[in-house]
Amino acid sequence: MNRIARIQEMLQSNPADQFLRHALALEWIKLGNDAEAKLLFEAILTEDPNYIGSYYHLAKLLERIGDTTAAIQWYEKGMEAAKAAKDQHSYNELQSAYEDLTY
Repeated sequence: MNRIARIQEMLQSNPADQFLRHALALEWIKLGNDAEAKLLFEAILTEDPNYIGSYYHLAKLLERIGDTTAAIQWYEKGMEAAKAAKDQHSYNELQSAYEDLTY
């Protein structure tokens, strides 16, 4: 059974598991299915804005597909969320990516 099928099977018993949903989005990216990954990251962050790790990956995806404006917005939202959560490591990663894109 491939990784996507295993993750989807686990999600059947716990569909709100953000860790599994995040992992599934990363698998979609590996397969080049950016549209599916984007929808999943957006759903995760809409339902749980404190799931800090998804901000970086969503913004990077948007940056890669050329949606710079949206990428900047997600980096900014991620930095706010990381700061509120006192997650300095994530804040620094988001800030570095943001600065690479905007400067």
